Amino acid sequence: MAKRNPRPWILSDELWSLIEPLLPVPTPKLVAGRPRIPDRQALCGILFVLHAGIQWEYLPQELGFGSGMTCWRRLATWNEAGVWDQLHLVLLKKRRSAKQLDWSRAVIDASHVRAARRGPKGGLSPVDRARPGSKHHLIVDGQGIPLAVSLTGGNRNDVTQLLPLLAKVPSVAGLVGRPRRRPDTLLADRGYDHDKYRRLVWAQGVKPVIARRGVPHGSGLGVHRWVVERTIAWLHGFRRLRVRWERRDDIHEAFLGLATCLITHRHVQRFC
Repeated sequence: MAKRNPRPWILSDELWSLIEPLLPVPTPKLVAGRPRIPDRQALCGILFVLHAGIQWEYLPQELGFGSGMTCWRRLATWNEAGVWDQLHLVLLKKRRSAKQLDWSRAVIDASHVRAARRGPKGGLSPVDRARPGSKHHLIVDGQGIPLAVSLTGGNRNDVTQLLPLLAKVPSVAGLVGRPRRRPDTLLADRGYDHDKYRRLVWAQGVKPVIARRGVPHGSGLGVHRWVVERTIAWLHGFRRLRVRWERRDDIHEAFLGLATCLITHRHVQRFC
């Protein structure tokens, strides 16, 4: 078993070499003031909040990562610039070039999280109508590597995100030939059981393998579907993602995108 990193918020030189070229060039200051906190230190502060789950204003100043508001602004700016989507694509290319991306099947699932504040992409919880909630929707390859992730309100049906998630999977190069973005088959549980969506998935050249309602349990899909449940557990291993504390949906989506990149990079380190 690999030794656990006691300080996972400290950015490695390898990961920083991939992130640094993707960051937007900061605009020059119009007035003199405090020197700008280096991007690498600010990113370490963002990672600290993601791992520890603390509020921004409680980010310890003695760590040297700048203030919580500085880190919050950098996260919002980088997310708007599409840094995490670009980084995720770079990591997926590394996986595919090492022939470690399993396109034989993809698995889709969703998980509900409590929302501490009402805001966009929040809705009534299906288990407690008095509390708001959100859903994390995830599609992974056959080994559990995240291909795409999205955020919706807690009252949205899982099947409504089947086609948007499939369309969100990026075109991944890395081998000779055309980039690939479609798996051979798509596995899902009974929450996605609808003949209309089966036909739409077939139309995109993907074979849907979806459990049907009203039949005894034991479809056999659990042999392959467990990888997406494991990846959801990895996502919620980041304490900031266990509860949606942000009112703004783009900030929570930024944390989701960053966590997806960290999970993918972890597998790149191990197998590529």
